[in-house]
Amino acid sequence: MPQTRQPSEPRYGNRPTMKDVAARAGVGLKTVSRVVNGEPGVTPDTERRVQEAIEALGFRRNDSARVLRKGRTATVGLVLEDLADPFYGPLNRAVEEVARTHGALLINGSSAQDPDRERELALALCARRVDGLIVIPAGDDHRYLEPEIRAGVATVFVDRPAGRIDADVVLSDSFGGARDGVAHLIAGGHRRIGFIGDHPRIHTATERLRGYRAAMAGAGLPVDGSWVSLGSTGPARVAAAARAMLTGPDPVTALFAGNNRVTVTVVRVLAEHPHPVALVGFDDFELADLLRPGVTVVAQDAAALGRVATDRLFQRLAGATLPPARIELPTRLVPRGSGELPPFTG
Repeated sequence: MPQTRQPSEPRYGNRPTMKDVAARAGVGLKTVSRVVNGEPGVTPDTERRVQEAIEALGFRRNDSARVLRKGRTATVGLVLEDLADPFYGPLNRAVEEVARTHGALLINGSSAQDPDRERELALALCARRVDGLIVIPAGDDHRYLEPEIRAGVATVFVDRPAGRIDADVVLSDSFGGARDGVAHLIAGGHRRIGFIGDHPRIHTATERLRGYRAAMAGAGLPVDGSWVSLGSTGPARVAAAARAMLTGPDPVTALFAGNNRVTVTVVRVLAEHPHPVALVGFDDFELADLLRPGVTVVAQDAAALGRVATDRLFQRLAGATLPPARIELPTRLVPRGSGELPPFTG
């Protein structure tokens, strides 16, 4: 004989409805709706029966349907570059906390540095009727978002500006931070300084390279083409670039790493190098202070980026008619030892 489902078993994919609650409590749908939404007009005895039915069935109000009827979703979408990157942890948390103070939920996803995936994810969030979007762009053309913005989806970009549209953006001072980091190495006596950065299509990579070149030019130092390498932040590419700069008849005596992923790989390369090499990295990272020597970094405040961007988003959602703004937050140099090593002359 076929087995019958026991009443206590969960009915996956078949959640109890208000109609189920009404049938169990012996009342009408309107009465259940009043109880669920805290509206007046229900006697204490009837409310008790409805609450008992809700508890017995495990009923939960369908907020998605409710907010769709009201035309608002109370939801913010966040498109990150890589959820596994430690830089985005505090940023994500800050966005979530600000959204929570406004009674909004956060939905996030990762573009994996793929412009097509970024577009697909952002439009999928819009299709789910998010109120606003916070985007860390992977691509350089965001005209696909223009219809969504015109339809009322508030949009703020973080870390990098939007491509080919005017929109709010909250950035760290990548140019100034890199310039200060390289100037710190120059002040320590270094003249041959290598730069290893991210893909040249990424705004932060080009700004940090620009800061490197500005510091070198400001000190009257030439930049050999072999001292600069942009591309994938994958360990194999970065390690090869670092080793190439550290070998040969005229090797660099210091390295500037364009982001935390690059820095971590460079630290591993330097651990195997026979001579001390100075290092400054852009972005702080976990345990950087516990290495020997500690890693000198140009630190940016990822949490502040998230807070400022989300505050701006909710200003838009509140109806503020503001022109698109470029908000740039300062960085700070954190000396820990690696950036203070003198040039090796042995």
